[in-house]
Order: sequence, then C-alpha cells, then structure tokens
Amino acid sequence: MPPQDLPTQDMPASFNDIEIENNNAQRLPLLLLLDTSSSMAGEPIRLLNEALASWGHEIRDDPALGNSVEIALVTFGGAGIAIWQGPHELAPGAPVSPFVPAQLFQPPRLAACGVTLLTEAVETAIPLVAARKTELRRKGLQYYRPQVCLVTDGLPTDTAGRVTSAWRRLIPVLAAEQQAKRFRFYAFGIGGISEYGQQVLRELAPTYHATLQGFPFRDLLQTMSASAGAEQRGAEEETFEQLFARFKTQRSAWDA
Repeated sequence: MPPQDLPTQDMPASFNDIEIENNNAQRLPLLLLLDTSSSMAGEPIRLLNEALASWGHEIRDDPALGNSVEIALVTFGGAGIAIWQGPHELAPGAPVSPFVPAQLFQPPRLAACGVTLLTEAVETAIPLVAARKTELRRKGLQYYRPQVCLVTDGLPTDTAGRVTSAWRRLIPVLAAEQQAKRFRFYAFGIGGISEYGQQVLRELAPTYHATLQGFPFRDLLQTMSASAGAEQRGAEEETFEQLFARFKTQRSAWDA
C-alpha cells in the first residue's frame, strides 16, 4: 500500500514544506541504496559522508536537477535496514514518503557497523519507488523513469552475518522491473569487493554494473546526476550505456 501524507505536525520539522507542491516540474525519483556495514568503517564511511554532503550542495544548485530530482536513501548495516528522509531516519512503517526534493536535500551523517543485508535493502527499495510513482500520479504530476543506485563493498549476508545466496531471488524480480521500464537499476562494487561480490552485481544489474577501485563516491554520485540529466533530455538507451561504459573505464582521483 502506498504511503499516505502525514499531517504537517507529524513530519520531521525541517521538512514541513515538502508537500507544498507549488513546483509542477516533471519529477525524477532517485533512490540511493548504500552499504553501511562494518566493512565500511573508517576511511570509507568518512569519504561517503563527505561525498554526500558535497553532492547535496551541487544538486541543490543545479537549476534543472534541483527542480525535478527527488532523493531518498536506504542504508543497510547496523541494526538492519534504515530508510532516510533527508537527514532523518524514518520509523519502521512510517506512512510518509522518504523522497525529498533535491532543492531541500540534506544527507544524514552515516555510521558503519553491522551486517550486509543487501537482499532486504533492494526488496525495501522497490516498493518505495512504486509508492512514490503512485503518489505523484495521485497529485497529477508527471515523472521520468526512476533510478535506483546500489553501492556495496561486500557480500550479501543474513542477519547473523553469514554469506547468503538469498540475493538470487532478486534476479527475476529486477529483470522484470527493467523490462517493464519501471526504473533503472545501477550496481557499483567499491573498495576491495571480491570476485563473488562482483558476480552478484553482474547478475543483479547485467547492463549497469561496475567495479571501482578505492572509494570514488564523489565521481559515482556525479555520474548519477549525469544519468538524471540524460533521463530529463529523453536520451536513448545507448546514451546511458555509453555514460556507464565511460565511468567503468575511468580511474578516479578518489581511488585509494
């Protein structure tokens, strides 16, 4: 069931004006699926937080993206799955959309610990995107194809931290979603992700997967901005493939 709007007083204070929809621009939901498990502790999570803060400023200042893109975050690590509305973590089952207009987006300060519930994170993201599309249609607002970006440095685990093959159940689901053009799905392996971890991402995102040296989060997020811009321009599929191919072969200055 899609989330319903909460009364203003029930929303996080800094987002009281999110649902004052004076902007009729066509929307582009962008959901980031970020690994915050224990393997991201130290320098990786510091770089991720810095990149999110920098990207937040950049996308707010971009006239085209700032008026159109809506951003939501889902993290997997710590105690489990966390859904963020800007810097605020939403309570489980909260009947409010996590998508924040880019002009208002402020990232949370993320910490790294716990296990890698990648499968459950993707299964959380899919209905969030579907619910936002339903919400936009109800408000009479048009939207571009949403984008979902998965970033991980490890292997999918269960709640006890054991490596699991449960991610395989996502393969037909994501294939069907891509074929129906319900959203674009990107998968990035970072840091020292293993060959098996790379295989997971290849199977989940056959067209749009990449293994990146180090932790080039800034380049990664800027690439998502470029993809959003291409979506706005109505680019052909070849454009996205070329954009992604260039990104896969470039060595970032952020490489560790």
